Amino acid sequence: MGFISDSLNRIQPSATIAISTKAMTLKAEGRDVIGLAAGEPDFDTPQNIKDAAIKAIQAGKTKYTAVDGIPELKKAIADKFKRENGLDYKPSQVTVGTGGKQVLFNALMATVNPGDEVIVPAPYWVSYPDIVMLAGGTPVFVEGKLENGFKLQAADLEKAISSKTKWLILNSPSNPSGAAYSRAELKALTDVLVRHPHVWVLSDDMYEHLVYDAFEFTTPAQVEPKLYDRTLTMNGVSKSYCMTGWRIGYGAGPEQLIKAMAKLQSQSTSNPSSIAQWAAVEALNGPQDFIGENNKVFKVRRDLVVSMLNQAKGISCPVPEGAFYVYPSCLGCIGKTAPSGNVIRTDEDFVTELLAAEGVAAVHGAAFGMSPFFRISYATATDVLEDACRRVQRFCGNLR
Repeated sequence: MGFISDSLNRIQPSATIAISTKAMTLKAEGRDVIGLAAGEPDFDTPQNIKDAAIKAIQAGKTKYTAVDGIPELKKAIADKFKRENGLDYKPSQVTVGTGGKQVLFNALMATVNPGDEVIVPAPYWVSYPDIVMLAGGTPVFVEGKLENGFKLQAADLEKAISSKTKWLILNSPSNPSGAAYSRAELKALTDVLVRHPHVWVLSDDMYEHLVYDAFEFTTPAQVEPKLYDRTLTMNGVSKSYCMTGWRIGYGAGPEQLIKAMAKLQSQSTSNPSSIAQWAAVEALNGPQDFIGENNKVFKVRRDLVVSMLNQAKGISCPVPEGAFYVYPSCLGCIGKTAPSGNVIRTDEDFVTELLAAEGVAAVHGAAFGMSPFFRISYATATDVLEDACRRVQRFCGNLR
């Protein structure tokens, strides 16, 4: 269709959103469907955060704000980076977007030229390569192998860097694998980056607080101060604060980059919702104890899902360090025949047949750049997860 732009034709709709939508449609038709495709905590937004939003509405804080965030929120973000990550940023180095996705989008659209390369470790969050391609850049995929816990290795990073490399996108803990880089693992990568001064780092720390088993979170600019001037450290309130629908993401980095991102935002969405911004001020400045409480529940769910999936025939599920996803291999199911009579040739076939036979919606690994795997989000009620895992076990047991 000649009417649609070439840049839009280069990309695909988000696979995770497509599968969640399909699950919702089947549910609306009366099918018994368990949707494990969306990365969204089932916990409600804490009351103090809701109250801050209501208070903001009643106080008439419902007008346009500065394009990339109110001063109070920028200050709260700068304080958070200092308090939790030992990073010093002035409010002028901070940007606020409509969700983390806009912060990533702004950064890449404001910096990537046709022919520029962006290193994207696989498995990756579905939107990274598409945003790079929309900006006219070329995503360069580097696989984090299962035996390395899906993590990018320093030697592989070194090999992937060329004179055209503009960014490395690093996501820890990772969506989809839940893999999180220790300080030592990050240091090995930052040592490589120090030797290549033209490469910038986009650190997506969205799942920072969702880590288990005494794992200690660190971020690249904290591990290697030499990278401070070419790192965008990105985060948001969606996952840790159970605020997915509030749409507030943020980032901090060099002023020249932040200014460029604000320029783009001034011509796209303008400011994020004023009310959501005031809620985010309370999220960052208010009590944080509920995060640890939620994590205890997530850890129980993680352990349950890993254990039950590993009992499913043909499935092998590693234990993730963080986030709320597992990324099991379905290699043992490839080549088998599903109850429908269809042969499972790919991980996409696997999730399609699983949804048809048992009503469990998961996302195929190919959407995240690595097969034959699939992603399940365990950010849902424990009894529902148990039911879902039993259905996966039954499905795998019925393959011939």
